[in-house]
Amino acid sequence: MKIGIIKETKNPVDHRAPLDPKQIIELQKKYPTLQFAVQKSDVRAYHDEEYAQLGIEVKEDMSDCDFLMGIKEVALNHLLPNKHYLFFGHIAKMQPYNRPLIKKMMGQKITFSDYEYLVDESGVRVSAFGWWAGVVGVYNTLRGFGIKTGAFTYPKPDRKFTLDRLLSIVKQDQNYGARIIITGAGRVSQGAQHVLKIAGYQEVSNEQFLNMPETEQNIYTVADIDALLKHKENPAKPFDLGYYVQHKDQFRSDFYKFAKVANIFISCHFWGMGDPVYLSKEELAREDLKITFIGDVTCDIMGSIQSTLRASTHDEPYYDYNPLTAAEEPAFSNPRNITMMAVDTLPDALAMDTSTYFGETLTEHLFPLLVKEHYEQESMIERATILSKGKLTPRFSYLKEYAETDG
Repeated sequence: MKIGIIKETKNPVDHRAPLDPKQIIELQKKYPTLQFAVQKSDVRAYHDEEYAQLGIEVKEDMSDCDFLMGIKEVALNHLLPNKHYLFFGHIAKMQPYNRPLIKKMMGQKITFSDYEYLVDESGVRVSAFGWWAGVVGVYNTLRGFGIKTGAFTYPKPDRKFTLDRLLSIVKQDQNYGARIIITGAGRVSQGAQHVLKIAGYQEVSNEQFLNMPETEQNIYTVADIDALLKHKENPAKPFDLGYYVQHKDQFRSDFYKFAKVANIFISCHFWGMGDPVYLSKEELAREDLKITFIGDVTCDIMGSIQSTLRASTHDEPYYDYNPLTAAEEPAFSNPRNITMMAVDTLPDALAMDTSTYFGETLTEHLFPLLVKEHYEQESMIERATILSKGKLTPRFSYLKEYAETDG
């Protein structure tokens, strides 16, 4: 098999790679039947020369590769027919903006597997950037909060930014004056909490957070799904996740109690179609809302947070939401506005660190399967495969109407 590491073609650009140069050399030594080629790129964190100097083939044409690996979605005009692609597709939740992508892949008889669904037998993802998204999400949020309040200044990340540098910056004694609510308790939340603890924040329980006087600052609390939702008919009913999944329409958001106490909201929760909205337009316009800054790490456009009007970029990570008009305004233009941070490629700010980390997970979990003769039938790969030669696999057959609808 010949594996191609493709260049990133999505706009805004992404600087990550599935494998760093040394990892490719190690894989070639361990699995002599594998060949590798790296597509030329002027945006990748690891430069072409870093691959070429180790004897790795670097070229533009990937047509002789069997298996093509990237990070983000491939631009439609860069797709090659009859290939097996692996990247983060953002189509399994029927995202409207990527409908043209799945239609094009089906038309070109492409086999497509999605990193998001590479899971072990217990359903745990083996390759994910979630922890890193939480880390960068907190850094960007605190940086923006410092700009908004004028209390402190963080440097803007550059191409050389690393985790060590980020943590050294947040260790400095800062006058934050913040009370932070984090939603979700998974990897994204764990990354966010890691940074906050190093920054000197104290974690408190939900009950403590809701009842502490406003003078108590530099604190945060983590609200998981059981603290975010209530049964409509019986609010005192203990939360049961299995029951909720089957009866989402019976539940409502109970998030607003935190919105009246926190001034920063960092969203690290999973949100899917049919889940309640945590912050509606009506709630965002309420006079008792205390939140002035939202770091939407989840970045579900008009999803659980209705002030997330669009994704932002690393170059321009912030914009304001006017709660009275429900419209976007320039960042930091009015203190009464809610400032949004909604970068949807957060780990890219630490592109070299995250590329190496991601390559380690793929080396451990994916490549032992790819060297097998019928690798497509391996359960982990099969679970992650949305299209097989242009046709929806049984697990993702629910996408049929989505994929065939025009628009």
